[in-house]
Amino acid sequence: MCLAAGYKPAYFWYPVAVWQKGGIMRTRVKICGITRIEDGLAAAAAGADAIGLVFHPPSPRAVDIEQARAIATAMPPFVSVTALFVDAGRERVREVLDAVPVDLLQFHGHEPAQDCEGFGRPWIKAVAMREGVDLAAVMNEYAAAAGILVDAWHPELPGGSGERFDWDLLPADPVRPLILAGGLNAGNVGEAVNRVRPWAVDVSSGVEREKGIKDPDAMTRFVRAVWAA
Repeated sequence: MCLAAGYKPAYFWYPVAVWQKGGIMRTRVKICGITRIEDGLAAAAAGADAIGLVFHPPSPRAVDIEQARAIATAMPPFVSVTALFVDAGRERVREVLDAVPVDLLQFHGHEPAQDCEGFGRPWIKAVAMREGVDLAAVMNEYAAAAGILVDAWHPELPGGSGERFDWDLLPADPVRPLILAGGLNAGNVGEAVNRVRPWAVDVSSGVEREKGIKDPDAMTRFVRAVWAA
């Protein structure tokens, strides 16, 4: 199979068929909202499986293409790079993919399934969890997604609010790989892993010194807490 120049395989995600077989599974860790090369390298050194780059200008963690390319190309092998978009046009997604070596796409807005497909990359869809959300229906709608990311609902923010939601809203046996986000930190991620048994956890504000600036010690404590769980 030929891959586009600069494209690396997405090591963060296994095929659903493998995931569904069960057995012993290590919960993966993604650290999102990376804005500096040194923070990306610190995340990798801490043991993160993936980093996230935010292409949503209103976010305090947003990066431009030049920043993103510098961070992505500095990452060591087997650390996946995720590009996060919020209701971006297809032209914007393609612009990023043409310039940045991205492994995985994350759609964090109200994108319909057809707007997430056709980019030549695996992708995940974020869902804001609130009372009344039918997660099974969402998983069916986004059946081509590599996984579903569940995050806290906020009336103004699409993500990165630092708030958690009621984990009891989640199904015990999801039909798609589940990525848990929302208000996670080193103090509660062990409980989250034990209760939810997600395929992966996603953290941003819970490992920061300030918005957009990661704390290497906090990232290390977070990853170790996941491993311990």
